[in-house]
Amino acid sequence: MTAQTPARPRKKKSRRGKFLIVTVIVLGVLLVAADFALAAAGEYQIAQRMREKLQLSEDPSVRINGFPFALQALRGDYQHVEIRASGVPVKDEQQGVDLRDLDVEADLLHTRVELADLLAGNVSKATIDTVKGSVRIKALDLNRLANQVTPFDKLSIEPDNRVATPAQTDPAAPKTTAAIKLSGETNVAGKVVTLTAYGQIALVSGAIQINIDDIELNDASLKQIIPQLRQALAIKIDPGTLPFGAVPTAVEVESGSFKLSGQIADVPLVQR
Repeated sequence: MTAQTPARPRKKKSRRGKFLIVTVIVLGVLLVAADFALAAAGEYQIAQRMREKLQLSEDPSVRINGFPFALQALRGDYQHVEIRASGVPVKDEQQGVDLRDLDVEADLLHTRVELADLLAGNVSKATIDTVKGSVRIKALDLNRLANQVTPFDKLSIEPDNRVATPAQTDPAAPKTTAAIKLSGETNVAGKVVTLTAYGQIALVSGAIQINIDDIELNDASLKQIIPQLRQALAIKIDPGTLPFGAVPTAVEVESGSFKLSGQIADVPLVQR
């Protein structure tokens, strides 16, 4: 019985299959690259408008989340746009606001604008369903404000983890108080004294009010200055309104900063 010779694979079909696979991959890469390029163009236009709206010295960081961008563009509905800016100064002499190192964040949920208008920079008709805005007040500004009363140096901000967070009637409700721990140095009669202060921050009329309950010093013989230090650290810090005019409704303590946050609904992307 003669053994049958196995059929040889057809080279033409094999090459054609490889060619199709390579073509699909290349097209996929090109489409992804085009999508990212289109998103980058949109992000640039939003950054330009936000620089004007938030009165920044340079363009903020803007990221349009979600893939593919083209699908959102066709709908004219960008689900989540992130805006971030650091080192932002805010000064309003009439309101007594003088801060120099804010971190500003805004999360825009469902920004509605036609793609042609967005790429042309014409966003006068653009609207946002919801803006979640926040500002971070860092230790640099706290140190400077505290120095207006008593010389402080190297002030740091930390949550006071010794204090349990009180249970709220509504867990979803914004938190308007938070426990703090402040550490730093002060000068008493030419002597550098290290201090650790414990207390709370509270949201009061859109501003942060610091209240100190206890202060520990590295030199117990100087305890008579504790009332003076407690008063010096009872600072009210008002950053003004949040991005897009959102009203602060919550406050929290992070490592290195105080954070004020709030949200606002149905707002224009730029002032009309």
